[in-house]
Amino acid sequence: MDEQLGDKGVKLGTTIQVRLVTDLKKSQLFYRDVLGCKIDDWGHAERDGMVFILQQAANAEDVRPNAPSQKRSDYPTEWEGPEYGWDTFVHVDWNDFDSIMEEIQSKLGSVAIEVLTGSHGNWEFMNAYIQDPDKYNIVLGAMRQVKIQI
Repeated sequence: MDEQLGDKGVKLGTTIQVRLVTDLKKSQLFYRDVLGCKIDDWGHAERDGMVFILQQAANAEDVRPNAPSQKRSDYPTEWEGPEYGWDTFVHVDWNDFDSIMEEIQSKLGSVAIEVLTGSHGNWEFMNAYIQDPDKYNIVLGAMRQVKIQI
């Protein structure tokens, strides 16, 4: 009874986020010109492992970026959760973080929230918040283990 689908060796494919937008053409241009995505007339926006399907919302009020989540004290480290809403989290290699940020900032001018740095247990992180035209927060995040010096 408690058997799950994953227990049968069935694998799930790539996860694609579907995003309602107020202006499909404007959003496609943003994802192409700022984030460097390949776009098509179906609404796909794709770059490396980051994939979206952009869909025109029937009503502007249907577009609702995530609000900040409630803080939690039961994470495995001292971190209690993000300060801002996350709609998408994109892992970026630590060594590529500055380059991707330079690329995006040269096209966008600025990021929604300045790069946040911190640590979780024995990991340090950098997060940058990029907002699309509908105010969805795309968080570019890099993490690496803290080297313990003896």
